[in-house]
Amino acid sequence: MPEKSGFTPPKTTQLLVSFPSKHTVLLTFNRPDRLNAMSPQLSQDLENVLDWFEKENELWVVVVTGQGRAFCAGMDLIAWNEAQKSGTQVTKLSPQHGFGSLSRRQSRKPIIAAVNGIGAYGGGTEIVLNCDIVVASDTAKFALPEVKRGVFAAAGGIPRLSHIAGHQLASEMVLTGRNVTAQEAYQRFGFVNAVVPPASLLSTALSYAEQIIANSPDSVQTTKVGLLLAQKCDPEQAFDRNIKCAEAARMYDGDNMKEGLAAFAEKRKPVWKNPAKL
Repeated sequence: MPEKSGFTPPKTTQLLVSFPSKHTVLLTFNRPDRLNAMSPQLSQDLENVLDWFEKENELWVVVVTGQGRAFCAGMDLIAWNEAQKSGTQVTKLSPQHGFGSLSRRQSRKPIIAAVNGIGAYGGGTEIVLNCDIVVASDTAKFALPEVKRGVFAAAGGIPRLSHIAGHQLASEMVLTGRNVTAQEAYQRFGFVNAVVPPASLLSTALSYAEQIIANSPDSVQTTKVGLLLAQKCDPEQAFDRNIKCAEAARMYDGDNMKEGLAAFAEKRKPVWKNPAKL
């Protein structure tokens, strides 16, 4: 897909950046020869582009996927081993927003994963668990196999999976390290929204993006903050902080709320504006 004229994302080496629609950016991990295992360079590319995306008010949704046979096979263990040999702290391979700058990122904008090929493993699954909507190919599998490698899932995946699936199902996945099929992730564990044939994967993920950008970006971002708060707080605290957050204040003061009400009264589709910078 060609990049949309007018956007100038940071230059990347192992990440493809494209713009399938006016308000959507598509990020494709581009290490197909290594099943998109997370290298320091790919991690840095993601951090640079995602930090840029957060500041671009015309971009409202991000979709992430993988080039080739997998979404992300986890940490590049060869790079990890070399780092260990050189005395480098392993945590330095992960930026402040977690594995791939995604597994702990608290973005006010929706993040959609399109999990292709054989799926996501280790840190790749931890990325998936922090996405807002997950579409998986029916060929995909998921695993947190760290216990098989003498380590543990340290990028936020354990508490997120426990929050989503409950203690017993999370325990089954993280203590055995076994592979989970896309259907199991959808039906039992609950962290996949849709399972589709490979040929429909990207179009389905982009359809979710289109449904989101049909709504007010102010409302969507305020709602996303509410979802993030719900992960951290009890319901009353989450409500109180959501109603008082900067995104809510911007929504109430902005043009999009007026447009939404006017469009409803006039029986027409609303025409949304980019949200004001906070």
